[in-house]
Amino acid sequence: MDALPPPSNMELSGPPPEDSYLTVEDLQRQLRRSRASIYRYANTDPEVINPPFDPQKLNPEVRSHREDPIVFHIREVRRFARDVLGLFPTIAVQASPESTTHALLREILAELKHIRQHLEGQNLPPQ
Repeated sequence: MDALPPPSNMELSGPPPEDSYLTVEDLQRQLRRSRASIYRYANTDPEVINPPFDPQKLNPEVRSHREDPIVFHIREVRRFARDVLGLFPTIAVQASPESTTHALLREILAELKHIRQHLEGQNLPPQ
């Protein structure tokens, strides 16, 4: 098992929103652990999509399909870090960088809004 560092205060920036979710990659950065150790900590089972709560493990959010990514609620990460690892983290979630997909979706949304405004301005007879 990984050697645990002394309790620390891991802070990136400000308090996270309480409805935030962290991916395995986010946890690697926050807890300063390898991907393998995050999976060792996680309450996952190849045979069961949503195993029952285990207070000694890091419990992921409920998934509806096996292909869904494993994500962890921010409160669960805090609980696990404090109660199991003995760390006292201040975990912050940062917005993901703008991607080409986000930019394209934003442009599509703007165009749809423009089309809607145009159609609403045409006083079409009710059908």
